[in-house]
Amino acid sequence: MARAGHWDPRELPDLAGRRYLITGANKGLGYFAAEQLVGAGAHVIMTGRNPNRLAAAHAAIERRVLDVSAGGTGAGSVETLLLDTSNLGSVRAAAATARARGPLDALVLNAGNVHPPKRRQTVDGHELVFATNVLGHFALAGELLQNLAVVGGRMVWLGSMAASLGDYEPRDPDLVEGYTAWRAYAQSKVATTALGFEADRRLREAGVPVASVVAHPGYSTSGRTAGIRGVNEPSRISRFFDNLQAPITQSKEHGAWPIVRAAADPSVQGGEFWGPRLLMHGAPRRGKAAPVTRDPEIGARLWAFCESAARVRWPFEKAARAARRLR
Repeated sequence: MARAGHWDPRELPDLAGRRYLITGANKGLGYFAAEQLVGAGAHVIMTGRNPNRLAAAHAAIERRVLDVSAGGTGAGSVETLLLDTSNLGSVRAAAATARARGPLDALVLNAGNVHPPKRRQTVDGHELVFATNVLGHFALAGELLQNLAVVGGRMVWLGSMAASLGDYEPRDPDLVEGYTAWRAYAQSKVATTALGFEADRRLREAGVPVASVVAHPGYSTSGRTAGIRGVNEPSRISRFFDNLQAPITQSKEHGAWPIVRAAADPSVQGGEFWGPRLLMHGAPRRGKAAPVTRDPEIGARLWAFCESAARVRWPFEKAARAARRLR
C-alpha cells in the first residue's frame, strides 16, 4: 500500500470505486495503463478504433489480471468502447455513450499515431497525426468535462520527449506546407503538451475542480515488453534491436508508470509534468516540460485553433455548476 508522499508503481494503492477512461487502450502504453489500474481495483473503460484488437486487449486483461485475481485479491473490472480519435463523429458518439455511464475519476488521452500511413488527411479534412493525437482528444475532453467535474477528477495528456527535440511549434497544425512524418508527430506532441497546460489555466480560472496533467513515457519500446497475444507481438528482429538499446530504454509496462501515477496519485496537481526519473527510463517523477509548451500565447493560439477545427467549446460554466451542486 502506498504511504503518504510515496508512490510504488509496482504496488499501487487501492483504487476500488475509481473509474477511468483510456483512449488507445488496445495496445502499448494504453493497454498497460489499463492493466495496472484494473489490477489495483479500478473500473476501466478501454477504447480503441478496431473492434477485434479491442476485444483481444479486453481478453488479455481478463486472462492476465481478472482470472488471476479470482481468489479475491481485489482486482477491478473492465469494459470496452469503440472510439477513433481521428474521426470527430466517432468522438462525439463515444462521448455520448461515456457520458451516460457516469462520472470519471480520470480521462487518459493516450491514443496516438506515430507512423502515419500514406493517407495524410482525415474524413474531417485535417492532417491525420494532428487529428488523432490532438484534435480528437481536445474534443473528447470537452465532451466529458462534466463527468470529470462532478467527482473532482483529472485529465492526463500524453506528452513525449519529441517535444524537446527541435523547433516544432505548431504554426501550421495541418502542415499544409513542409510536411514530414517526423514533423507531424513532433508538432502534435508539442501541441498536446501545450494544450494540457492551457487546459489547466482555463479550468482554474473558471473554478472547475478538474486537474489537467501531462505525462510522458520516456523511451519505451515494444521489443522490451512482455509478449501478449493480440496486444504486443514484436518480431525477433524488433526484440533484437530494441534490446541493443537496453541501457537507455524501458518496456511499455514501465512507460505506463508515469501515466498511471498522473491519473491516480492523489498528490498530483494540475499543471504538472510527469515522466521517468532518468528521462528515458525509470520510476515516475515530476519533471520540467519544454519551454515552448509552457508559453501561454502558444497555448491560447492552439486552443482557438482546436475550438474551430473540432467545433467544440468546453462547457466550463456548466461543469463548475455541476460540481458545486454535488458538493
